[in-house]
Amino acid sequence: MSDSAEIGEGHTQKAKAWFEGLRDRICAAFEEIEREAGSDASFEYTPWERTEEGHEDPGGGVQGLMKGEVFEKVGVNVSTVRGNFPREFAASVNGADPDNPGFTATGISLVAHMRNPHVPAVHMNTRFLTTGKAWFGGGADLNPPIPYEEDTEAFHAAMRAACAAHNPTYYERYRKWADEYFYIPHREVHRGVGGIFYDHLECEDDASWQRNFAFTQDVGRAFLDIFPKLVRKRMESGFTPADEARQLEYRGRYAEFNLVYDRGTIFGLKTGGNIDAILMSLPPRATWS
Repeated sequence: MSDSAEIGEGHTQKAKAWFEGLRDRICAAFEEIEREAGSDASFEYTPWERTEEGHEDPGGGVQGLMKGEVFEKVGVNVSTVRGNFPREFAASVNGADPDNPGFTATGISLVAHMRNPHVPAVHMNTRFLTTGKAWFGGGADLNPPIPYEEDTEAFHAAMRAACAAHNPTYYERYRKWADEYFYIPHREVHRGVGGIFYDHLECEDDASWQRNFAFTQDVGRAFLDIFPKLVRKRMESGFTPADEARQLEYRGRYAEFNLVYDRGTIFGLKTGGNIDAILMSLPPRATWS
């Protein structure tokens, strides 16, 4: 676990409670948008339990999934797991190694694929982990099949404001990190129009944990504020078969990134997570030319 005796299970539980509360508010906001569109779609919640040989309490989570008129497929998952990394994987994780493979992890992960090609898809994830170190990570990024400059600017402005409240260097650092991370090398294209991505925001004591937790909370609040506005702005836009074809081709690129490069996908698969919850990020429909 963490080198600091001040960072323990209590911190994990506080982060877990925040992630669960954020999930509830996001799901309620998305269901409200469905009501505005005349749909009665709502989230279905499926709990799951993790298993690990020799571990009495390896944790689990809840997968939330909705398929509606506006949100063709949206998943919002919260999980809290603990145990030991496989030896060959432990060396690749911050603060872990084959001789000290123990970990705890709690977080929220969201991916929304929209029915209207003019409404951007989106990804948001924030998490807290402990190994030999303790840290927060996460971010949010916009993934429009048909980009609009004003939507991109509004999303980035929300992330910039969340960052600026905590550190004047965060936005430029984490925006650049997102651009570098959400890139598909074999296609030589970015997955979307970016956002922010941060990782290994380390907590050496309770004071640094509180600072980093406050920042992570503001990232979640910023997402909850801006994304529904973008959805409402575009969800009644007319679209053509050519627009839909562009959307489906873009979704293929999204799937490629998540299956080949995404750290969250790899982490979930390597730690015995729920397969359906891990792969909920995949679009309901996609095409490859």
